[in-house]
Amino acid sequence: MATAREIMTPGAECIGERESVLQAARKMTELGVGALPICGKDDRLKGMVTDRDIVIKVLGADQDPGEVTAGDLAQHQVVTIDADDSAEEILRTMTAHQVRRLPVIEKHRLVGIVALADVARTLPDPQVGDLVKALSNE
Repeated sequence: MATAREIMTPGAECIGERESVLQAARKMTELGVGALPICGKDDRLKGMVTDRDIVIKVLGADQDPGEVTAGDLAQHQVVTIDADDSAEEILRTMTAHQVRRLPVIEKHRLVGIVALADVARTLPDPQVGDLVKALSNE
């Protein structure tokens, strides 16, 4: 079965933890993505910020996106997958943590992202259907 390295979209770009949410939104627009990894000065992953986070936690809460930092939205526990982990482990991790995007790590460094769309393109239909069903139950 495929590994995360074979399924992932490589070259994920980070937003710095001290950069504003407005900068994150602009970068998402520029890259055509709905989420960005948040990295610290040490290039280590601190969390993920999504377009939904920006809308609900910043705009919906009447906060200034130019003042709120990406780091302010970082989760305390970042769910990741190792580059050499199997597709089965990706499915288990996404299902267990109810996430649609998984940062892929190699030697503590971000090397890519596995998104639900990557899984859908790679794995057989029944496995993808099971994952989508599990992620859709809220």
